[in-house]
Amino acid sequence: MTKHDELLTVRQVLQELGGVSRRTFYRWREIGKAPDGIRLPNGELRIYRSELNVWLESLREVA
Repeated sequence: MTKHDELLTVRQVLQELGGVSRRTFYRWREIGKAPDGIRLPNGELRIYRSELNVWLESLREVA
């Protein structure tokens, strides 16, 4: 995470992933196969762009 790292909504993350369904994303989170995120006080989930990029890069390395 950088000082000015962007926080993405789940909707934005799903768009970045090319339209992955919300259900699939949350299933990945349940089994530990999704990028780390933070819960805001209102209960909404946010993902740091840097965490998403690291996660995507890890998938590329495996492939």
